[in-house]
Amino acid sequence: MASDRITSADEPRSFLATPSYLRLWFAGGIGNAMRWLELLVAGIFTWEVTQSTVLVALITVARSLPMLFIGTIAGVVGEVLNRKRLLVIQLLVMAASSAVLCALAFSAQIRVWHIALAGIVAGIVWAMELAVRRRMIGEVVTPDQVGPAVAFDSLTNSFARVLGPLAGGAAYQTLGLGGAYVMSATLYFAAGVTIGGLEFRQEPRRLRFGRIAIDIAEAVAARANPAIFAVVLVSIIMNMFAFSYSALIAPIGLDVYRVSSTLVGALAAAEPLGAIAVGIPLSTGWLRLNGRRALLRGSLLFLVALATMALSPRYLIAFVLLLVGGLGTAAFSNMQTTLILTEAPPATRSRVMGIVTMCIGNGAGRCDNDRRPVGASRIPDGDPDHGWPGALWIEPGLEETDKDVTSKPQLRDG
Repeated sequence: MASDRITSADEPRSFLATPSYLRLWFAGGIGNAMRWLELLVAGIFTWEVTQSTVLVALITVARSLPMLFIGTIAGVVGEVLNRKRLLVIQLLVMAASSAVLCALAFSAQIRVWHIALAGIVAGIVWAMELAVRRRMIGEVVTPDQVGPAVAFDSLTNSFARVLGPLAGGAAYQTLGLGGAYVMSATLYFAAGVTIGGLEFRQEPRRLRFGRIAIDIAEAVAARANPAIFAVVLVSIIMNMFAFSYSALIAPIGLDVYRVSSTLVGALAAAEPLGAIAVGIPLSTGWLRLNGRRALLRGSLLFLVALATMALSPRYLIAFVLLLVGGLGTAAFSNMQTTLILTEAPPATRSRVMGIVTMCIGNGAGRCDNDRRPVGASRIPDGDPDHGWPGALWIEPGLEETDKDVTSKPQLRDG
């Protein structure tokens, strides 16, 4: 049983009076900001070294595949083992990984495969995010405060998705790749120390490997709940056909719009900026979402905005469209967690979160007939007929082009 629950729910934001929540919130904000910082600088570095969109996308896939393959197992582990200790280990592992990449970058020994390997490590760590940290949020606040607490956490994550890429682009431009990893290693370590002081009690249980399949099956049975089924289905669709766009932000910004690394970071921050506009009234209680309907409508809004952005010839138009799409992702991300925390039985919550994690990784794990990953890496390596934003429209199975990247049409920046 978690400790530090608040006793009064008279204030809409009373969850902010809970020290345990604040520590979890801080660690989540730092962790998510550094996640997006690393994703951006890894994409920029890979693009500058290889000029290959497929390799840039595969760097993203490296972070996503562990979610597909171990998401359900992570849910079982998060259900049984001490979640506080797991979270501390996650953050310290990320700090160590960033420190190694920092040393390699400053010694000029870093290679793309180092970035990919670190991405796999990060993917294993982030496969635990929903089942561990997000689960803990629902345990340290009162039940009637779960919605606002999750909304505030999601709002912070949206800010992190703004600040992370902006800081990453600026750090890469001024300090280089090593400087960006110095920042992430330091902040991951600070977050780990913060969680080390968290007061959290959990009923001890043993991890029985022989029961893992049974535990997962019990969580799968929870999909009979319409709300949980909606979360699972929409998560698969969004991660296969929508959020994979983030893998192409670096090459689109650098090669199509011809903007600086800082403006590439701004383009990556556009969608979360839109999410912030909705996240503020959600976290303060001024706005309340209607469960499944909000999940579906928010997802549809983002899909439409992204499809329109794929046709944009100008940087500014693309920025505004992603900004509008962020209004939808705010509803999606809030309901994705809130519906699980409120609808899933407490005994299976982490395991259901693990299934959702697997759905998130599904966008990277599917392959077409040529065994090329679909989702984050579903885009052919340079598409001269459609342009880079237009490549977002391309379905799996199209043949890769071997034409030189200089043959792509040049579009004006906005």
